Amino acid sequence: MKIYFACAIVGGRYDEAIYQQLVDALLADGHEVPTLLNAGPGWQHMEGSPDPNEVYRRDIGWIDESQVLIAEVSTPSHGVGYEISYALDRGKPVLCLYRRSTRVSKMLTGNTMQGITLADYDDVSEAIGVMRGFVRKQSGN
Repeated sequence: MKIYFACAIVGGRYDEAIYQQLVDALLADGHEVPTLLNAGPGWQHMEGSPDPNEVYRRDIGWIDESQVLIAEVSTPSHGVGYEISYALDRGKPVLCLYRRSTRVSKMLTGNTMQGITLADYDDVSEAIGVMRGFVRKQSGN
């Protein structure tokens, strides 16, 4: 399955180790993650284009090609919020994961749109389990 993984870039990289572990689990399960470099130190290469239009077109294209969007939303990000909304508007299932100890925007926690799932977690292994269950459900397995 092609999975768009969304995480904070400009808003802060505090959870980079978590992002990497989530993407590593998706890759280990055989999924394609076009945004995998965003999860680790390669994010600077991904965001290296000076042309915002190019970045927008690339990322929107990846969302359009993906079956689902998984976002780690513990660190607020305008871009991730936009990506979530864009995916939902196109009928893509979305999973928003966040650390239980963080405050998350009520625009997400109060969202009742069809297709959005929110899940909090204590540790990365719990987040990976939730993520794998979400992906299984979306693939019909």
